[in-house]
Amino acid sequence: MPELPEVETMRLQLKKYLTGHKITSVEVNNRKTFQGDEKKILDTKILDTRRFGKVSVIDLANGYSIITHVKLTGQFIYRGPNLVKPRELSSKVTGGIPGPHTLVIFNLDRGGVLYYNDVRRFGWIKIEKTGEVESEPFIKKLGPEPFKGLTLDLFREILSKTSRSIKVVLMDQEKMGGVGNIYANDALWLSKINPKTPAKNLKNEEARILFDAILKVLEEGLKYGGASELAFVTPDGTEGNYQNHTLVYGHEGEPCDRCHKTVIKKVFLGGRGTYFCPFCQKE
Repeated sequence: MPELPEVETMRLQLKKYLTGHKITSVEVNNRKTFQGDEKKILDTKILDTRRFGKVSVIDLANGYSIITHVKLTGQFIYRGPNLVKPRELSSKVTGGIPGPHTLVIFNLDRGGVLYYNDVRRFGWIKIEKTGEVESEPFIKKLGPEPFKGLTLDLFREILSKTSRSIKVVLMDQEKMGGVGNIYANDALWLSKINPKTPAKNLKNEEARILFDAILKVLEEGLKYGGASELAFVTPDGTEGNYQNHTLVYGHEGEPCDRCHKTVIKKVFLGGRGTYFCPFCQKE
């Protein structure tokens, strides 16, 4: 599932390509995906985009917003005058655009189109009044996130209150928003902390090192436009590149890049694949 770097990359591109466009019509091919009355978002300009954890918001001039969570395989693809020379569409856009997996089409003025594709159909789009977006239950329960509200002191406080494994806590969106499996794995390897360690057992200095590591790997993810390991593509139809720069995620059986004494091991914590070095990240 896309994490903070992927969703932020998507948000920035949506802002670049959509701002100033008007939505002229909406074609909804799957009602389970689209919640709300599409008539409420017609003939009004797109003003801006926002992000809350893994949720994106497109704000409109008439006081309504489009809230969306792309989940595992959701993809927004833009074509129109604000993308003059689009690059070749990623092969991860299964069926192309429009295609059999295009669930929603936003037709824009000046010949622009925003497609929403979703092979697994887990993602959702919801129309809501802009003033009520932050009261949405899904958004309201999100924890503070790196770069926006999550301080070192607050991070230490969160860890001190639970005996769950640190890896599982990092991925709990109600504890902190935006961090998922890829970046949790890499941050823990970078800070030499075993992912099974109970969160409350981390010493103050270990928590500081881990906090800094989270910021570092997220910054790297943003630099490379996110990870396109599975279905993630950016709204221009291309892929991110962080999957080629992961530190430990996906490296099962490969020598540890740091100690060179053993190979990366994979276990499951909280149902998610967890990668670590048994030597560098001893329990």
